Amino acid sequence: MSAGIDKAGIDALEHDHVFLGTDHARNERRIWLVIALTAVMMVAEIAAGTIYGSMALVADGWHMSTHASALLISALAYLFARRQARNPRFTFGTGKLGDLAGFASAIVLALIALLMAWESLLRLSNPVPIGFTQAIAVAVIGLAVNLISAWLLAGGGHVAHGNHAHHYHGHHHHHGHGNHAHAHHGHGDHAHHAKTGDNNIRAAYLHVIADALTSVLAIAALTFGSLYGWLWLDPLMGIVGGLVIANWSWSLMRSSGGVLLDVVPEGETLPAEIRGAIETEDDRITDLHVWQVGPGHHAAIVAVLTSQPRDPAFYKGRLSALEELSHVTVEVTRAA
Repeated sequence: MSAGIDKAGIDALEHDHVFLGTDHARNERRIWLVIALTAVMMVAEIAAGTIYGSMALVADGWHMSTHASALLISALAYLFARRQARNPRFTFGTGKLGDLAGFASAIVLALIALLMAWESLLRLSNPVPIGFTQAIAVAVIGLAVNLISAWLLAGGGHVAHGNHAHHYHGHHHHHGHGNHAHAHHGHGDHAHHAKTGDNNIRAAYLHVIADALTSVLAIAALTFGSLYGWLWLDPLMGIVGGLVIANWSWSLMRSSGGVLLDVVPEGETLPAEIRGAIETEDDRITDLHVWQVGPGHHAAIVAVLTSQPRDPAFYKGRLSALEELSHVTVEVTRAA
C-alpha cells in the first residue's frame, strides 16, 4: 500500500456492484404468489378430474404444472440474483441474470408454440370427439386464473412500460492510476425511467398471457364448435395461438439475448448522450463502450483524447446527469 494513501481514503472509495432494478423484490414476491396460485389450481384440477373421471380436467391440471415450472425459472433467477448480488466473483453484479432467465423462458415459449402447432395439425388430420361443456368450463377456469396472475405480474403497468431503477450508491466514487479512473455514479433515492425493462418479469408475464390467449382462443373455438359443429375450428385456433406465441418468444429472445451479448439496442441514445456530454473542441472520445449491467443500469468505458488533460473526475462530472450510467471508467490521454 502506498504511504501516501491511508486506509480511510481507500474505504471511502470502495463500493459494491449491486445493479438490481428497484422493483426486484416486488417482482420476486409476485412471481412466487403466481406460482402458488397456479399450483393450487393444478392440484385442484387433477384431484377433481380424478374424482369425477374428467380427463379434460386432469389434462389441464398437468398443463398448469408445466406453466408453473416455467415461472419457476423466473422466480429462482430473482432469488439467486438477490442472494449473490454482492458476491465479488460476479464482476459486474448479478443484474443480467434476469436476462439469462428471460432467454431460457423464451426457448420454453418457443417449444410450447411448436407443440401447440404440432398437436393442432394432428387434430386437423384426425378429429376427435370434444366434450364441449366440460372443455369450455375448464378453459374459463384457466382464463380466470391467468387473468389474476397477469394482473399480479403487471403491478400497475410496470411490465408494459419497463421498470424503474435507482442506483444503490449515495456518493460519487473515483480512483485513479495515472490517467485512468473508475467513476461510480450515485443518485441517492431518486428514481428514473429505464429505457430497458426487466426481461425476467417480462418472460413470466408472457408465459401467463400466452396461457390466457390459449384459453380465449379455446373458448371461442369451443363455443362456435358446439353451436355449429365446427370441430376443425379448435385445432385451427391452436395453430393461430402457436404462431402468436412464437412471435412473442422471438421478441423476448432478441431483447434478452441482446443484453447478454452487450448489444446496444436500436434507438438507444445513451452513447450519443455520453459523446454530447464529453466532447468539446479540445476533448474527443476515441473509444467508447456502453452495455447494460442490470435493469436500468448501464456501464461505460470512455477513452478521451485531449490537448488539455484534466483529472478523470472532471469528465465524470460531465456525465453525472446521465442517471442510467451506474459504472463508468474514464481514460484520459494527452494529444501529441
